Amino acid sequence: MNTENASVKSSVENVPASTTQSTITLTIKENEKDNGYDPFEHRNVAHPTSTLGAFFHLLKSSLGSGLLAMPAAFKNTGLIPGCIGTVLVGVIATHCVHILVSTSREVCKASQVPLLSYTDTCENAFKYGPKKLKQYSKHIRHFVDAAMAGVCLGGTSVYVIFIATSLKDLFDNFAPDHKYSVEVYCGILLLPLVLITQIRHLKFLVPFSVLANFCLVVVFGVTCHYTFTDLPGLDNIEMIASVDKWPLFLSTAIFAMEGINVVMPVENEMAKPQHFLGCPSVLNVTMVFVASLYGVVGIFGYLKYGDAVLGSITLNLPENEPLALTAKILVAIAVFFTYCLQMYAPMDIIWSRTMPKISKDYHNISQIGIRTASVALTVILAIAVPDLELLIGLVGAIFFSTLGLLIPVVVQTVHKWERGLGKFNYILWKNGLLLLFYFIVLISGCYSAISEIVAKFR
Repeated sequence: MNTENASVKSSVENVPASTTQSTITLTIKENEKDNGYDPFEHRNVAHPTSTLGAFFHLLKSSLGSGLLAMPAAFKNTGLIPGCIGTVLVGVIATHCVHILVSTSREVCKASQVPLLSYTDTCENAFKYGPKKLKQYSKHIRHFVDAAMAGVCLGGTSVYVIFIATSLKDLFDNFAPDHKYSVEVYCGILLLPLVLITQIRHLKFLVPFSVLANFCLVVVFGVTCHYTFTDLPGLDNIEMIASVDKWPLFLSTAIFAMEGINVVMPVENEMAKPQHFLGCPSVLNVTMVFVASLYGVVGIFGYLKYGDAVLGSITLNLPENEPLALTAKILVAIAVFFTYCLQMYAPMDIIWSRTMPKISKDYHNISQIGIRTASVALTVILAIAVPDLELLIGLVGAIFFSTLGLLIPVVVQTVHKWERGLGKFNYILWKNGLLLLFYFIVLISGCYSAISEIVAKFR
C-alpha cells in the first residue's frame, strides 16, 4: 500500500458508517488531485509518434475490411435502420474509446506511472478501486488478455480471408485455367504476413499506414465511381428489412469501426498525447471521418447492388475492367498492411508478459518465434472457416463488442465508484444502458450468425 492509500485509510477509520462512503470519495478525489503527478511529464517513449502519425494509425485501425462489408451490413437492415445504426455505433464506439483513455489517464495519476496499456489500465482500475474488488484485479487482467487474443485471432483471420478472397478473384480472372480455392491463397499468405509482422515499433509502421490509407482512398473513389454510375432506383432494395437480421448489421458495424485494441498503444506512444482527446482531437476527427465513410459506402453500395451485394463490395466490381482490377489489387494491399497494425497490440501484450521469463540472449529469437506462431494460427483459423460475411458478424458480436463495449464500461464504473458517479449518478445510468446494448449485440449477433452458418453448411 502506498503513502496516499495509507492516508486515505487512516482518515476514514473512525468515521461513522453513514458518512464513510462520501468521505472516501472526497478524500480519494482530493488526494489524487493534490499528488502533483503528471503522467505526460514522465513519459519517455523511445520512438514517439507525431499527432499526424497517430491520426493515420487510428484511422487505419478503423478502416479495414469492415469498410467494404458495410453494403452487406445494410442488406441485413434495410436503408433507414442502416443509416441510423451507423451513426449509433459510431457514437457509442467513440464514447467507449474516450472513457477508456480518460480512465487510463486517471489511473496513471492514482498509481503514479507515466503510461498504462489497455490490460494494465483494467487491472489497476480494480486495484485502486473499491476494496471488495481489489482481489479481482488479476482476474480482470486475464479476462482482458483473453478478449484481446480473441480480437487478434478472429479479426486478423477475417483479414486473411479478405485478402485471400480478393487474390482469388483477381487470379481467377487473369488465369481462368488455374483456379484455386480460398484456402490455398490463405496458405500462400503465410510467409509475407510473418515477415511484415516482425516490425516491432509503431513509428516504423507509419509509412505502411499512410500507404494503406492512400490505397483505401483510391479504392473508395473507384467504388464510388461504379456505385454512382447507372445507379438503379429503389426497387431492388428494402427500406426496412426483417428485424431478425438486424443483429448481423450491429455486429458487422462494430467489427468495422472498433479499433480499440490499437488505441492505448497509439495514445501511449504519441509525442503530444494531449491532442488525443478533446475537441477537436485525434479521436473525434478520426471517428467523424470514419463514420461518414462507412455511411457513404454502406448506403450507395447497397443501392447499387441490392441483395446481390457480397461480403466485400469490391467482389461485386466488374471482372474485366482495368479500373476495377486496380481497386481489387489496392484493397488487398491496404488490408495486408492493416493486418500488421492490428497485430501490434496483442504482440506487445504477449511479449511484455513473456520477456521477464526469457534470458536476454534469446529475446530476439523468441520475439520472432512468438510472432510467427501467432500469424500461423490466424491463417489456420482462416482456412478452417473461410466464410467472410458470417465470420465478420460472429467475431464482431463476441470479441469486438466485449473489448470495445463491455470492458471500458465496467472499468470506468469501477474506477468512478468511490470517486463520484456524477450528478444523479448519471455515469451509472449511462453505463447501464451501454451494458444493455452490449448484451443485445452479443446474444442476438451470435444467434443470427450461428443460425446462418448452420443453415449454410447443412
